[in-house]
Amino acid sequence: MRIGIIGAGNIGGNLTRRLCALGHEVVVANSRGPETLKALTEETGATAVPAAEAARGAVVIVVTVPLRAVPDLPDGLFEGAADGFAVIDTCNYYPRQRDGRIPGIEDEGLTESRWTERQVGHPVIKAFNGTYAQDLLDRPLPSGDPNRMALPVAGDDAVAKEKVRALIDELGFDTVDSGGLDDSWRQQPGTPAYGLRAGIGELTRALAAASPERQEAFRG
Repeated sequence: MRIGIIGAGNIGGNLTRRLCALGHEVVVANSRGPETLKALTEETGATAVPAAEAARGAVVIVVTVPLRAVPDLPDGLFEGAADGFAVIDTCNYYPRQRDGRIPGIEDEGLTESRWTERQVGHPVIKAFNGTYAQDLLDRPLPSGDPNRMALPVAGDDAVAKEKVRALIDELGFDTVDSGGLDDSWRQQPGTPAYGLRAGIGELTRALAAASPERQEAFRG
């Protein structure tokens, strides 16, 4: 499967490593240009491309950039993507540490991924946002293993969500459907599910225990 990854930081880099190892055709892009990704492509066999070309032919596109950078992604980002493509949003809102104040999130009360969806102009599936990057390398386990870690997945498009959940299963993790995109506050920073290393049962309880009120540390 052809997968486009936009952003080559900790999550983007380790997804590139794992997905290439699983035999997928991975193209990866960042804001600094393909020439800056030589080490990653030589290590993994992925192909580095400009961000504007990362979605061409892709069945799954991962957007994993600082939230403040989402509006700066190229126009027509998804032109040429495969029919029925799914977009994964891994982004988090860190207003004090990195992103500054985003009115759509602060004033309109949009979830982070609903805001991202509006910027990119296509439905997104929220996943990997609370996952430690190193866990993608160190913690995959076969399906059925009692110690397998579970990740929450939120989104409105049922077909795209199942596609993403299947990919996460292939990566070695269980999933919990955490609802639609307007429910994705349950896995945003500061919630019990964020960064949780646990199985399906504990993750399900953590999602249920979340409060929609954003913690002070994550307000602009």
